[in-house]
Amino acid sequence: MNLAPTPHELLPYLDEPPQHPVGGFGKVPMLRLRFERRGERSILASMERRAPLLVLKTLYCDEGMPELPVVYVISNSGGILQGDRYTMDFAVAADAFAHVTSQSATKIHEMDVNHASQIQTITLEDGAYLEYLPEPVIPFARSRFLMRTDVEIAPSATLLYGEILMAGRKYYGEGELFKFDVYSCAVHAKRPDGSPLFVEKYLIEPARSAVARAGVMGDYHVYGNVLLLTPPAVADAVAARAVTGWNRGEGWAAGVSRLPNSAGLIYKILARESEPVRQMVRDFWTVVRAEAVGRPVHRKFPWR
Repeated sequence: MNLAPTPHELLPYLDEPPQHPVGGFGKVPMLRLRFERRGERSILASMERRAPLLVLKTLYCDEGMPELPVVYVISNSGGILQGDRYTMDFAVAADAFAHVTSQSATKIHEMDVNHASQIQTITLEDGAYLEYLPEPVIPFARSRFLMRTDVEIAPSATLLYGEILMAGRKYYGEGELFKFDVYSCAVHAKRPDGSPLFVEKYLIEPARSAVARAGVMGDYHVYGNVLLLTPPAVADAVAARAVTGWNRGEGWAAGVSRLPNSAGLIYKILARESEPVRQMVRDFWTVVRAEAVGRPVHRKFPWR
């Protein structure tokens, strides 16, 4: 079952998997989360799920913002397989706040037929605040993946949404750098009245257009893409403090740009390994939280 029109780059990959058909049992995971304000803190007010997706019990483990509900999204499938059609829906009510992440990297397994997709809907009401910072995505060789995120956000709300894309299993065998077939990712954002804010899409097809070249990835292997949708005053303050530049010695490059229609900022990072990207996303997150809600980000947990 596809819940969005298939873009042209995935049309060659619609053949039926011989194992389990598209839309079959276990092939249409679903998750719906809604957060609401209760006094000084927010809670996970409702949750619906379909296997293999589930969530841990809501945690209040953020030392910098103890009233913040932290939710880990978990899949017990071991990764995304051909023919999988994931859907996730996150809603944050007026003046509520939340942090959503994943328990580990998302692994997109090798495919010989069809493709996989993940369609996300994010809705933020007046004054809502959501940090959606999942762990990196690792596309295996010959995988095909579509990610689409539809955002509806009130002018007074703030969304921090981060993506980290690996080039593949860099240290597997002789390496799988950019050996996947298709990685298509798009974000569509609008206001509650339907007025559009922006569309951002990147499409990577390494066999059709080389990725390891100047102007694309060069000799970098990890890509961080962070969207900050927030009121203009917060965007201005974050833009002034964001770390940008090119450090050849440390192997990273980063830049921040304005989104159209005063929607906020987009922050992009390239590096050879994942840790510099993760750290710079965390540094950007620290600035965002300070400017948006006046609170610090917690210290790193020992296992992270």
